Amino acid sequence: MRTSLLGMVLLVLFSVGCRPDSKSGKGFTLPTGDIERGKQAFTQLQCHACHTVSDVTLEPIETDPNQTMVSLGGAKTRVQTYGDLVTSIINPSHRFAQGYPSEDVAIDGTSKMRSYNDEMTVQQLIDLVAFLESHYSVIQYDPTPYAPYYHL
Repeated sequence: MRTSLLGMVLLVLFSVGCRPDSKSGKGFTLPTGDIERGKQAFTQLQCHACHTVSDVTLEPIETDPNQTMVSLGGAKTRVQTYGDLVTSIINPSHRFAQGYPSEDVAIDGTSKMRSYNDEMTVQQLIDLVAFLESHYSVIQYDPTPYAPYYHL
């Protein structure tokens, strides 16, 4: 009896622990975006004042010469997910760009990237994510070759 009660308690705790958090992104997907329109949105919103995109040449715009340019796209060691890109655009203080001094990308824990949430349309966001997503690739892990080990 005691074992079955403990089993039931563990089963309930396990099932509650497996439920996604109410703020989980599970099930969230935007429609498919248009890469070319995303590139247009990138320039219309003047994202290239602070960002470069791997293998993309854009019309130069006047910027602060001391502005750190944050590079987007290219080969990465981990997958840059759809959710990562959406979150980085609509909540840039969620996580800061890796490989840059913190003072170049944030002030007092807040991203230097301004919020575009009141001026960007949902369609622009969808297309912008499609554009950026198309410029990332994953570096395949190359394991270290070890000589065979023979146990005598």
